[in-house]
Amino acid sequence: MRLIQSLIMLSGLLLLGHSPFTAAQTFTSKDAGFRLETVADGLEHPWSLAFLPDGSMLVTERAGRLRVIQNGKLLPRAVEGLPTSAVSGQGGLLDIVLHPDFEENRTLFLSYAHRSSEGMTTRAARAIYEEGRLKNVEVIFEALPRSRGSRHFGGRMVFDESGYLYISVGDRGEMDRAQDTRDDAGGVHRITVNGEPAPGNPGLDDPGINNTLFTWGNRNIQGMTVHPETGEIWTHEHGPRGGDEINIVQAGTNYGWPEITYGIDYSGLPITLHTKKEGMAQPLHYWDPSIAPSGMAFYTGLEFPEWQGNLFVGALKLRKLVRLEIENEEVINEEDLLTSLKERIRDVRTAPDGTLWLLTDSPQGKVYRVAPAQ
Repeated sequence: MRLIQSLIMLSGLLLLGHSPFTAAQTFTSKDAGFRLETVADGLEHPWSLAFLPDGSMLVTERAGRLRVIQNGKLLPRAVEGLPTSAVSGQGGLLDIVLHPDFEENRTLFLSYAHRSSEGMTTRAARAIYEEGRLKNVEVIFEALPRSRGSRHFGGRMVFDESGYLYISVGDRGEMDRAQDTRDDAGGVHRITVNGEPAPGNPGLDDPGINNTLFTWGNRNIQGMTVHPETGEIWTHEHGPRGGDEINIVQAGTNYGWPEITYGIDYSGLPITLHTKKEGMAQPLHYWDPSIAPSGMAFYTGLEFPEWQGNLFVGALKLRKLVRLEIENEEVINEEDLLTSLKERIRDVRTAPDGTLWLLTDSPQGKVYRVAPAQ
């Protein structure tokens, strides 16, 4: 049954791949030529993308809508039944991920900013997707305490190979919170699909650490993906003025913010005099000046054999797609792509058909498909 469903999904995506996309442009990288096809436009700050078994896609809009792309076209009607998100500053509807057994249970997960009388925070909800609407919506995670700020919500999510859900929460613009392990801000949380702390979380054996917290000392993670060979969770996070980082998530690890950083404050003044401290992890890679990374995916398809195992990262501030060649957990080559496009790249995904998909962060945001030039 799974084989038949997988073939149906692949055929749907292949059909989508031959749809009459508009505004195709051709580009070259060091290793491959590719074309950029516009699949959809007119989306209000699209944030995340998920591929469904029938070949269609779900796209979140930060403005609070979930949209469907079917047969290469954006459907005019948004999905119904979404939880209410607080659209303010960097907040709104954020990430979407499918349950590992989505084909059987139709379950998906959304992250979003939420407001109450006590302030704003990052939430995650579980829901059933059927016939263009969400049913049985249930909040399974809420970062506490809330605060009044409207930035650094994090919100990226991913499932590991054991079926546990990882959720990033930013420092909410209050940097010292990232070093407080009794505060949910500034870290990565690891939970079951029902919202319980996952087995092995460091806080289960330490009353000084919140029981869903998996890492801390993280400023604002907006990229998260699974390494296709090791199964490790890789993340990237925004630095301030410089100091964007790529890290590999390890239980109970302090990634240092704001005690150590390779960036400085937006004012030009130092945040700290330290880039290293005992007991705090060094990044696998960092950018200075900042590129404002968002979205992250390892390339695992067959359409670009030259890119196998490469890591792709979108950039908001510097408006480009970054291709990183990795060897033994070290970046050995970095290439900037799509710089002439001058688009803020919000999300990057590898599709089941072996193409790359991108979202652009704009009031008239686009969905792009990256396919071989020939």
